Amino acid sequence: MSEDRLISIEIKIAYQEDTIAQLNDIVCKQQNQIDALENLTQQLLGRVRDLSDTAPQSGNALLAADERPPHY
Repeated sequence: MSEDRLISIEIKIAYQEDTIAQLNDIVCKQQNQIDALENLTQQLLGRVRDLSDTAPQSGNALLAADERPPHY
């Protein structure tokens, strides 16, 4: 194998390793964002359930899902 060809292969491998490292960082950040969004979704679902559960007890006939938005 010629030395120029070996150097060319080493350069390509170095670029590939750098690209893989960058992609790994991006995937890790995206997974952290997904985890945070799943946590937030669970919190919001819990709050909606709490509101739905307390609405009939407070004497209101309307459930939280049946309420009109404020612009009506």
